[in-house]
Amino acid sequence: MADDKSLLEDILDVRKRRFKDALFDNNDSQNSKNNFVSKNKNKIDMDDKYMDLKNKKVNENNEITKTNSGKIIKLEKVREQRAKRKRLEKDFIQPKKSENINENNQKAEKLKKVEKIQEKTVKPTNQNEKVDLIKNSDKSVKTAIKATEMVNTAKKEKLNEKTNKIIKEDLKNQKNKDILFTSHINSETDIRNIMKDVIISLIPAIIAATLVYGTKALLVIVTSVFSAVVTEKLFSKIFLNDGNSVHNLSAIITGILMAFILAPLTSLPVVAFGGSMAIIFGKLMYGGIGRNIFNPAAIGREFMTVFFPVTMSSGTIWFSQEALKLSKVDLFVKFQNTSFMSYLDGLILTSSGSLGSYSAFALILGGLYLLLKNRISWHIPVTLFVTSFIATIFLKDGISVSTSGLLLIGIFMATDMSTSPSFNGGKIYYGIMLGIIIALLTAFGVKNETLSYVLIILNPFARAIDKVFHPAVLKEGITKQSGKVMLLSFGIILLAVIFTAIHKIGAIPYLVYLYILVLTLRLILIPNPIKLTENNEV
Repeated sequence: MADDKSLLEDILDVRKRRFKDALFDNNDSQNSKNNFVSKNKNKIDMDDKYMDLKNKKVNENNEITKTNSGKIIKLEKVREQRAKRKRLEKDFIQPKKSENINENNQKAEKLKKVEKIQEKTVKPTNQNEKVDLIKNSDKSVKTAIKATEMVNTAKKEKLNEKTNKIIKEDLKNQKNKDILFTSHINSETDIRNIMKDVIISLIPAIIAATLVYGTKALLVIVTSVFSAVVTEKLFSKIFLNDGNSVHNLSAIITGILMAFILAPLTSLPVVAFGGSMAIIFGKLMYGGIGRNIFNPAAIGREFMTVFFPVTMSSGTIWFSQEALKLSKVDLFVKFQNTSFMSYLDGLILTSSGSLGSYSAFALILGGLYLLLKNRISWHIPVTLFVTSFIATIFLKDGISVSTSGLLLIGIFMATDMSTSPSFNGGKIYYGIMLGIIIALLTAFGVKNETLSYVLIILNPFARAIDKVFHPAVLKEGITKQSGKVMLLSFGIILLAVIFTAIHKIGAIPYLVYLYILVLTLRLILIPNPIKLTENNEV
């Protein structure tokens, strides 16, 4: 029994312990639950605090981004303003060589406009930033202006160098011994072919002169040609060390054209003298074909006038009823006897004027032949004829040159390749100035010498006209070249007035003497004129 009691007590003790343990376990779990709840509450509180801090930080970041975006917008506006300023500088503040007060004032006003635009578009936050911004903009504008000036001056210098190089190369090619005065002439054979075509084109006018004055006119032409050819054959060895220059046939054309501007009854020895002087002082002294400044035929006639004034000024050399073979034709008058029909007959044949101006119809035929063969262009003859026609409207008695005379000078003499411009723009200008100078000489009372005077006045300007009207130069802009054209025109008209005044006081002989002296000294000091010509062109 005792054992059973002790066993029962042990069992009860074990149960009590288990109950206590369970009770303590419940208490512990409750405490742990409480601890867990409190911990979770703390964690939730911490999370709330963290979220609050995070939201604050986000708000602060948003504010920072807003301020930064404002600054970025301001910077973008500043950049846009700088771009506007650069465009304004390109459009308005172009560098100019002239430094007058008006241009400086304009630049200052434009800079002020730029600053005003900048102040309107970008408003700085305080006065110091405003001052700094204006200073920086002034510096940037000044540096931009300096940079653009340097770039533009460099570009202009390069462009001028290129254009000058092109012009020099073209002029050098035009006056080269092998490629004489045009780009399409590249051999002695080409020169000879051109001269053949010119001689063929002159045949109708030679026939017309022979019809009017018979053998008298033919003898004048033959004498002029013979003296020119013989002189070139003899003196080309002295001046050029070349006895074969006569083979290019240019001396024949010089002789024919000089005879064409002479009276039909001019003394034959005087004609021979003129033909020789035309070759020596009109061509050989300059270095031969393509290098002469003046038309040789015009030079020969002036030498005849100076050294034989009585013969050349006599009225008997211009008309003789006994020597006259045919005075006119009545082709159109037969159909209708009117002044217009009579004028048309006069274009076919007339007995007044110089040897080459007896038939406008013959000269037109020769001109058409040269046009078809592409030996001349229409620019000089057409512009000369139009300008002269306009001049007759303003002059009471018209011009002192007949229609045939205008055709002779416009088709055959003014288109001489070595003494006329090479480019189309220059040719048009040259033809206009020929008409103006003819009208000017007529207004001042010059008559028989008009054809030779107008060529002598304008021939020296042919190369200057080529430089002004060169296509490479005209690409820069016609407005830029207008000043040069005005200056060139003023120089031509001034020379014409001076030359006419010298003619009026009878001092043309002294001018010819001076011309002979200058060329002679040039030949003595520089024995080889070809090298001098090439050096001047280079």
